[in-house]
Amino acid sequence: MKKFINRIDDLLVESLSGFAAAHRDLVSLHLDPNYLTRAQKPRNKVALISGGGSGHEPLHSGFVGYGMLDAACPGHVFTSPTPDQMLAAAEAVENGKGVLFIVKNYAGDVMNFEMAAEMLPFAHATVLTSDDVAVENSTYTTGRRGVAGTVIVEKVVGSLAETGASLAECKALGDKVNSRTASMGVALTSCIVPAAGRPTFEIDKHELEMGVGIHGEPGRRREKMRSADEIVADLIAAILEDLKPAAGSEVLLMVNGFTGTPLMELYVLYNSAAKLLEKHGLNISRSLVGDYTTSLEMAGASITVCLLDDEIRQHWDSPVHTPALRWGK
Repeated sequence: MKKFINRIDDLLVESLSGFAAAHRDLVSLHLDPNYLTRAQKPRNKVALISGGGSGHEPLHSGFVGYGMLDAACPGHVFTSPTPDQMLAAAEAVENGKGVLFIVKNYAGDVMNFEMAAEMLPFAHATVLTSDDVAVENSTYTTGRRGVAGTVIVEKVVGSLAETGASLAECKALGDKVNSRTASMGVALTSCIVPAAGRPTFEIDKHELEMGVGIHGEPGRRREKMRSADEIVADLIAAILEDLKPAAGSEVLLMVNGFTGTPLMELYVLYNSAAKLLEKHGLNISRSLVGDYTTSLEMAGASITVCLLDDEIRQHWDSPVHTPALRWGK
């Protein structure tokens, strides 16, 4: 294993310290327990908090800032953050309108966020993301996994929160976006968790894992490598089977890299996906391509489709200023 590491035990804090130093105009780092907040605490808004195991950057720390999150709680690599992190972050950013947790559906994340919520002395609610259509239950989950669609939920709800909307309104929109979003991924290689020092799973150089999870969890099947068009056809078929969009529906198409796939290839996937969606009579009015929900150095990608309406589109288009997403401000 070759990685840029000093000591494995120091990896998370050193990475967070570098991130906070590079983006000191946007975020502040708090240690012991570890969490990140906006550099300037906003007023009169619901505070949005998310988190999860590290190794998926820029999720979630890269989305702390105007128009998205107020705080992020990073756990160790592929390990849920602890309740004391979530509690400390909530107490730091709550400003009178309550806290909304945005939680990916993994057993450890759900359990620890629930424990933290039980200790909060102020109003709170939770949006559980579950956009992965690959499998119903997997290594870390009961029910569908939360994956790249979480970025869309954070962006859209983050915009609504900036308007001064209530906690109930923010939760309702988050649940709606999640229900209208579907994702599925494919992996060409495994990732290597630094503490393990070996690939999470073994895969032949001529194989791919269809429906892989962002921690390297098994997908629907292991199969021989095929063309990009053929791979995308299977991903899109599973997504459309889940969403069942009506012809003429307006959609957001997101192609998300797992880090080890060049941007050139991500655009090949986008091209294939766009052609298929248009063939099904769908109108792609918004798009996002790049590495947003990653899996260490895994080669692979996921495709996400979100069914837009006027409300979701409005908040997707609104200004955002975070380390990972910046437009319109």
